[in-house]
Amino acid sequence: MRHFFLLGWFWLIGCCGAWAQVPQQPARFELALEPSNSDIQVLPLPDSSVILLVQEESYNMKPDKLYFQKLDAGLQLEWQRPFTVERDYELVRTCSESNQVYALYQSVYRPTHLLAVHLDGRTGLIKTSSFDTRISRDIFELKALGGRLFVTVLVDQHLTILHLDLGTQQMRFLPSVYEQLPAQFTFLADSVTKRAAFVLTQTNGMKSRLQLKQLSQDGMLLRTEFIQAESERNLITAQLSPGDSTTRLVAGTYTLRDPRYSQGLFAADLNAGTTPGGGRKSMRFYDFLSLKHFFDFMKPNREARIREKGARRRAAGMPMRLHYRLLMHDMLPTREGYVVTAEVYYPRYRYSSFGGPMTNSYRQFDGYRTTHAIVCGFDRQGNLLWDNTFVLQNVETFEIQETVSLRPLADGRLVLAYLDEEAIRYKIVDRTTPSPNDLTVPLRTTLADKKEKPSYTSQEALVEWTGGKFLAYGYQHVRTEKGPARDVFFLNTVVFD
Repeated sequence: MRHFFLLGWFWLIGCCGAWAQVPQQPARFELALEPSNSDIQVLPLPDSSVILLVQEESYNMKPDKLYFQKLDAGLQLEWQRPFTVERDYELVRTCSESNQVYALYQSVYRPTHLLAVHLDGRTGLIKTSSFDTRISRDIFELKALGGRLFVTVLVDQHLTILHLDLGTQQMRFLPSVYEQLPAQFTFLADSVTKRAAFVLTQTNGMKSRLQLKQLSQDGMLLRTEFIQAESERNLITAQLSPGDSTTRLVAGTYTLRDPRYSQGLFAADLNAGTTPGGGRKSMRFYDFLSLKHFFDFMKPNREARIREKGARRRAAGMPMRLHYRLLMHDMLPTREGYVVTAEVYYPRYRYSSFGGPMTNSYRQFDGYRTTHAIVCGFDRQGNLLWDNTFVLQNVETFEIQETVSLRPLADGRLVLAYLDEEAIRYKIVDRTTPSPNDLTVPLRTTLADKKEKPSYTSQEALVEWTGGKFLAYGYQHVRTEKGPARDVFFLNTVVFD
């Protein structure tokens, strides 16, 4: 009996070792800056370099100190390039395309005035372009395509696109995108096809459908098509597959009634044609109850009760309505097809009461909490191949934003990871095979053999880089065993071999 116990023990160690692929942190870069007096944007480039946009606050009437820094693959400083903008301009968005970096500034006192700063990440050459948009507006998103900037803006309670051509110094609003609030759409700037794709949600109050619009890099409308279901299902939002491929896959979320909540996922091959009723021949729906790992974030007894209830309602011919909110990521191409990732979140509220005998209570918004991220593999026709889930901890934000980053490994597996203060939390996914959700490794504060400990980390984030690498960054207060503590902005290379 003892031999069987030892064999089981060694099997367990082997499995844990296989999944607990501890990431390495071979490089670190620091700037002696604090969040109270600086703002830093991190833009990883596909050539394994990194561009930092640094703004150091000035405490007099002089403009803030602005400069770009380029770091190589080992996070060594290659060069630094200063530039200036007028004092009343503030940074609103940044983006990159290949080795080109763009920063968009908006005037605080003249919000119709925009300034686009373009950095060539190879040469360090900086160019600026000024635009007067004539109408004040809010800016939500910035993407670059072929050296042109597509800016998602709000005009008269409508979402539209401002197209900035930095080469000709011309600007115009794109009439092909003009959606009244509340509106949802996703935006893909595909550098391979040199096309921009918008997937818009449209509703008449009863049914909702998706409208797909493809534009050239010059902002010209190339194609418009509609995507809808022929059942009681309503499509909420979706992502379009990237790349120059003979297949075009759209995948997203659907609902049975309330457009705020998702019931499951759908996928469709857009090249498969439409039905006489206007639906897609290849459209497939996957209720969350049909996914193997969607409810991994629950305790086993609670999950069992939900699945049992769903089975009873399905047997009675009545679908069980689910209420989940999902934030979709861009699709990731794979050898088999595509990986779809989405983060599941919900709003949190704080309840308070006041008054005497006639007590009044009110509800105050307290941010969003993300419980887990689902990751699903599809083939090029939209057939679900596998699903898995990464259970998250301590993810609370006041804005809906992506938390988890995902990179493929050389052996075909996937790694999902995010920063939780001073720790890297991660999971290795091999299709639908169960794997640990609680793998962590501390952030290194020094590459030398010194005893150091970060006592505070803020504005931390983890972003995809090249290959199986990530970049971890943020502000830290680091205490040392001997000598004074230091406050720094840091970057760590995180490598999964």
